[in-house]
Amino acid sequence: MINAAFAVWVALRITRWISWVSFLAYSFAITITADRSSYLDHFGRPLYATEAWLFGLPMLAVALGLFELMMREQAGIARPDYFHLMPPSPPRSS
Repeated sequence: MINAAFAVWVALRITRWISWVSFLAYSFAITITADRSSYLDHFGRPLYATEAWLFGLPMLAVALGLFELMMREQAGIARPDYFHLMPPSPPRSS
């Protein structure tokens, strides 16, 4: 049975990745758009809404990442073992 902390951790993880993908998609859309008038004002500066999306989505992703770390500890999920291809083998009892 899945406990509440694990379910919240998974939801935060999915939301964090959606936030990063949305930021990259919005940045890419601004880059390839031929008519940038919907993103820039008449002086060539980004509109406030454009700035809000370009700065808000990554800030949201970072905040969600921090909450994800907190919920991983609450759920008792083991920390990843960095720079190892295989997980450590469990100790053998003799």
